[in-house]
Amino acid sequence: MAAFAMILSTLAIAPAASASTNVPLATCYRHAAPGDRATVILGSDEGFTCEGPQRRAGGGDYWVRSAILPAVGPGMLVRSGSLWQDAITLHVLYADGSIRTTGLTSATAWRHLKLGATFELPIPAATARPVRLLWHVRGAVNLRGLVLEPHLVSPDVSQHYELRLAAFYAGFAGLAGALLLFNAALGAALRQRFHTPYCAMVLFLIAYAASTSGLLAQLTAMDNNLRLRLNVLLLAATLCSAMVFARRFFAAEVTRGWVRRAIDAAMIALLAASLAYALFMPWHAALLDRAMSLAFALTLLLTVPLLWRGWHAEYRYARAFSIAWGLPLLTASARVLQALGLLEWNFWIDNSTLIAMALEASCSGLAIAWRIKLLGEERDIAREQEMLARLLADSDPLTGLMNRRSFLREAIGRSEPHVLVLVDIDHFKKVNETLGHDGGDQVLRVFADALRHAVPGGTLVARIGGEEFAVLAPLDATTLPERLLTHIRTAAMPFDLAVTASLGSGCGAIADERDWKALYRRADDALFAAKRAGRDRLRWAEAA
Repeated sequence: MAAFAMILSTLAIAPAASASTNVPLATCYRHAAPGDRATVILGSDEGFTCEGPQRRAGGGDYWVRSAILPAVGPGMLVRSGSLWQDAITLHVLYADGSIRTTGLTSATAWRHLKLGATFELPIPAATARPVRLLWHVRGAVNLRGLVLEPHLVSPDVSQHYELRLAAFYAGFAGLAGALLLFNAALGAALRQRFHTPYCAMVLFLIAYAASTSGLLAQLTAMDNNLRLRLNVLLLAATLCSAMVFARRFFAAEVTRGWVRRAIDAAMIALLAASLAYALFMPWHAALLDRAMSLAFALTLLLTVPLLWRGWHAEYRYARAFSIAWGLPLLTASARVLQALGLLEWNFWIDNSTLIAMALEASCSGLAIAWRIKLLGEERDIAREQEMLARLLADSDPLTGLMNRRSFLREAIGRSEPHVLVLVDIDHFKKVNETLGHDGGDQVLRVFADALRHAVPGGTLVARIGGEEFAVLAPLDATTLPERLLTHIRTAAMPFDLAVTASLGSGCGAIADERDWKALYRRADDALFAAKRAGRDRLRWAEAA
């Protein structure tokens, strides 16, 4: 949706071709010397170099002169990329020979900084048309150039750039913000170790986008060279968070052995190089920049075995993650090659990190969702196993009825009166002697089924001893003991064996363990009374 909105905004605000000016400017450069005067430099070609990259000349103070300007209307602007420089003074030569001056310093650059970290200086108004530009660049480290990609643009083109970049950065911020909230919520709910570094990565990436776009400087009046230091620190923090996330996200076999140790070493090197860059620039600028670029390259290089192992891991979500990180790996490699001077500077390469990381974050969101699905399935299986274990612990393995422990846990604590029925199979020893223990077990199972089918819903039925059972029902179930006796007498036992039982019943509350012992004693006395009376019968206990 963000990309679609950006395309629509580009089409909607595209300036009319007849009214627009967007002219790239060819430039030549020379070292600045004490006593140089702009009026002399503008009229002389002495010492200027027009071939080869400007960064070959090294750091220092320079004059940069444009070719003769085409005929343009009033109100023109000069756009160029943001670089590490102490100050820039722009001298404009007009057709009548007059010269007017504008410029900026690193401290005041935020006033002329546009989205995309581009400087935009207006050409001072004059009666004659401008014919040539001359920049006096002071304190340039010259790692990417002196005046980067200068263009002469009209105000409508400037607005077009600004709105298009605003759509681009807004789309990125919306996507990153949604991913941040999504993963923060999941992290709070699921408490997985990989959510914290992922959220940190997205936060650092949002901060990096705010800084590298120039928005942060516009809002805070930040010194431009300080902003460039901050860019490096935030990008390093983003990559380190991404590596920690990857290490926690993948299964242990993906990051085992030398890969884990190499990732730790690469992160330490990256943080050290970035801190050195932020603290000591522009001292030994070329060395610091090369060390930082190599540290980034080392970190990116280590993602290759990590993604290779992830692709070959048994978990399919790891493959989705490997695909997600493929594009950022390519674009980040292009940025490193650009930093090392092997590729020319390009605005979209310079901002490719945001595009690639946005796509990566989206694909990683899919991989995370996949991983969470697997975690949910594993948790469901664990819960089922836990429930099964609890069921086995609370039930009698032979009959499937409640065991004594679970029966007491459910029975004790009922303050209202209940009916307790104790059931004991008559002469069960003879059953075992006749049928054997396997046959006796079968009798117990059939007997338990007879009890289970004789009681109403909500009644507790348990096997509390070898051939002794207990039934607990509400007080209104006063006919339950007789129904139990009837079901037992009519139950079809194995081998047509005649099996009878004696029942003892009692009524009372079971608020605590003392009540239970008292009620059980009365019901047990009634049970023995039934046995003494000849078995195969029911007796009620006396009221408490």
